[in-house]
Amino acid sequence: MKDDVWKRDEIASPCVKLCVVHPEARICVGCFRTIDEISQWSRLGHAERAAVMAELPGRAPTLAKRRGGRMARLER
Repeated sequence: MKDDVWKRDEIASPCVKLCVVHPEARICVGCFRTIDEISQWSRLGHAERAAVMAELPGRAPTLAKRRGGRMARLER
């Protein structure tokens, strides 16, 4: 019964450990959350987390692809 304490019914963070904030869209290019959503995640309830998770797939296409380094030079 002691293990029941550690079982939680919460939505896990969508973090994929690729934490880079897009300079224009101001969302993380790894998990697509805003800075505010990332900082408040541990305090959000189940419904709020579910709402954020539902929005994430729609945010991915809004990021403009940034090409830098060698690939950007080769396309010129």
